[in-house]
Amino acid sequence: MPADPGEDAAVSRIAAAIGEPARTRMLYCLLDGHARTSTELAMVAEVTPSTASVHLNRLREENLVRVLVQGRHRYYSLTGPKVARALEGLSVLAGGARTHFVPTAPSRLRAARSCYDHMAGAFAVVLHDRFMALRWIKSDRKAGGNAYETTSDGMKAFAALGVDIDAALATRRRFAYACLDWSERRPHLGGALGAALLHMALKRKWVEQDLDSRALTVTGLGRREMRARLDLEL
Repeated sequence: MPADPGEDAAVSRIAAAIGEPARTRMLYCLLDGHARTSTELAMVAEVTPSTASVHLNRLREENLVRVLVQGRHRYYSLTGPKVARALEGLSVLAGGARTHFVPTAPSRLRAARSCYDHMAGAFAVVLHDRFMALRWIKSDRKAGGNAYETTSDGMKAFAALGVDIDAALATRRRFAYACLDWSERRPHLGGALGAALLHMALKRKWVEQDLDSRALTVTGLGRREMRARLDLEL
């Protein structure tokens, strides 16, 4: 079967985008699943911020990275597992080893904290991933972007935890979405549902709020409840 010229051209463009050393460093930096800012990627690639922006635009054009705008910040990550698998395959051929993301946040804040009115930190990221794995929440295709909706099982499960789903749905704010965690660089649960979850956890004393900071402490009761209800060992 003759080769498709269009496909060949697309492969060549993608290979050229990956093959530039600065862009290669950026891509492999994102391979661990953590999002990063253009400033951080500029340092990794050893280029100026303006040059990094040019490189990132090229990677976006080839659908190798995507950008999430959160407040004043823009976070870049790989577009999906296909890109990650391609990079891993190239790394195997090259025989190299890559470094991993090292968070710089204070340990207490990194472990668990409040993010406006919902939970953040490693604990919140673990909860988010568990809710996704249990299919309590899923991407809301109608809303698009990083929005979530609860499944029928999720509605019952959250209610069983003591989360007031009806009240969360009745608010005028976004119901649920993936909020990028600034210390973990992976999503935790934001929106009205995230706020309701934190309210419930504080009320039932599964977590306690520090008086002088945003840090949260998961209590012994909270750990037992997470083990019993979510099969999570914290």
